[in-house]
Amino acid sequence: MKVGAALVERQATDSEIGTGLDSAWSVIRTGLRRDVGARLFDQWLKPARLGDYCPESQTLDLLVATDFSANFVSGQFGDRLRMAWRSAGVGVREVRVRRAPDACGPRLLEVAPSIQTEPVMEEAIVASNFQPRHRLDDFVVGDTNRLAWSAAQAMAGEAQPRFTPLFIHGGTGQGKTHLLHGIAAAFSAHSPKAPVLYMSAERFMMEFVNAMRANETMAFKARLRAARLLLIDDIQFIAGKGSTQEEFLHTINDLIDSGARIVVTADRAPQMLESIDARILSRLAGGLVADIRPADLDLRLAILESKRALVGDIIVPDMVIDFLARSIRSNVRELEGAFNKLVAYGQLTGRAIDLDFAQQMLADAVRANARRITVDEIQKACAAHFKIDPAEMRSKRRARAVARPRQVAMYLAKKMTPRSLPEIGRIFGGRDHSTVIHAVRTIEALRETSPDMDADVRALQRLLEG
Repeated sequence: MKVGAALVERQATDSEIGTGLDSAWSVIRTGLRRDVGARLFDQWLKPARLGDYCPESQTLDLLVATDFSANFVSGQFGDRLRMAWRSAGVGVREVRVRRAPDACGPRLLEVAPSIQTEPVMEEAIVASNFQPRHRLDDFVVGDTNRLAWSAAQAMAGEAQPRFTPLFIHGGTGQGKTHLLHGIAAAFSAHSPKAPVLYMSAERFMMEFVNAMRANETMAFKARLRAARLLLIDDIQFIAGKGSTQEEFLHTINDLIDSGARIVVTADRAPQMLESIDARILSRLAGGLVADIRPADLDLRLAILESKRALVGDIIVPDMVIDFLARSIRSNVRELEGAFNKLVAYGQLTGRAIDLDFAQQMLADAVRANARRITVDEIQKACAAHFKIDPAEMRSKRRARAVARPRQVAMYLAKKMTPRSLPEIGRIFGGRDHSTVIHAVRTIEALRETSPDMDADVRALQRLLEG
C-alpha cells in the first residue's frame, strides 16, 4: 500500500507540474507576442509546444517542427525564453528548443488573401491550403501549354529535377498560377516535411519592405531560405525595385546552391523583362524557360469538355460548346467563367442552355473578345501562307505568284477589318480603291470555282481568328 500511495502521490505531483507549466506557457506566449511582434511570434514561436521537463536539472524542452526552426528559435529567442520561464516561478531554469520527434515539418505555403480558401486553424503551423481545382492532374493539356505542364510535373516529382529554376511565362489567365499550386500540392504530397513557400512578387516586395522597417530582415531571410520549394508569381512586379531585386537575387542564389527547387512566373520571357537586374535574368534563364501560349481552338474545346463533364445532369449542347470556344478567345480564365455563368443562369432561371440562350447571356463577353484584326496581320499571314516576301504585298510586281496572294490579302482586309477601300489601297503600296474592288471580286469568283482557293481562304480566316 505504501508503494501504491507513493505512486499516486508522484502522479499527482506530475499532473500539478504539467498544469503549472501549461498555465505559465500561456502567460509567456502572450508576453512574447507583445514583445517580438505578432508576425515573428506567429511564424516562429506560436507553433512551439511543451515537451519533456526534468525536475533535477530544471530543464524544459520546447518542441518545434524542424531542425532549422529549432536552431533559429534558439538563436533568436533563447535568452528571452529563459528569462521569461525563470520569471514565471514554476521551477524552469533552462529551456532547450528541439525538433519534435514526430514532427511533420512546416509547409510554408503562404496563400495570398485573394486566393486563400479556408481560414487558418489556431494551432496550424502555417497556412497550407491548396485549392482543389489547382492540381496538375486537372490541368488540360494542349499544344500551346504542353512544355510548361511537362516541366511542372518534373519540378513537382520525387526525383530531383535536372533544371532549376523553372521560368513559366504567358499572358493573363492562361494557367500559370494553376501550375504553381499544382506543383506545390504534388510536391507536398510526397515530401510533407519539406517547407514550401508560395507568394506573389508583389507580396515578396511588401514583406521585405516591412521587414526592413521593423528591423526583422534576418527573420525574413531565414524564412525564405528554409524553403525546399519556392514559388514566386508575376516576377515582373519587382521591376525597378533595387533593394527588393538584390534580396531576391541573394535568395535564389542561396536556394539554388542548397539544392532547393524554384519556380517563377511572369507575363513575358526573361529577355523581355524591363528594369530587372541582369544577374536575376541570367539566373532565371539559366534553368528551363517554358511558355504558355494563348489556347488554340482545340485546347479551348478540350477545356470546355472537361468543364462539361463536371456539371453532371446539366445539358450543355455541342453547339453551345463550339460557340463558346470560338467566341471567347482572350484567355482560359474568361472562357471558364463564361461556361460557369451559363450553367449558373440556366439553373437559376430554369431555362435550357441552348445556342440562343448562350448568345443572349454572353453578348457582352463576345463583343469584348471580338479581336480587331489589322491589315498588317493579314499581309503577314498571307505572305507566310503563300511563301512570299511580306514586302511583295506593297510592291508593284504583277507576276501571278505575287499578285494572287496580294489579292487574297486585299479580299481578307475588306472582309475582316473596318478599313475603307481607299485605306486598304494605300496600305497595299498606294493603290487605287478600284484595284481593291477588282481583287475582292476576283477572289470571290475563284472561291466558287476553285476548291483550292476556297480552302486557302478558309485556312487563313481560321488562322487570323485565332
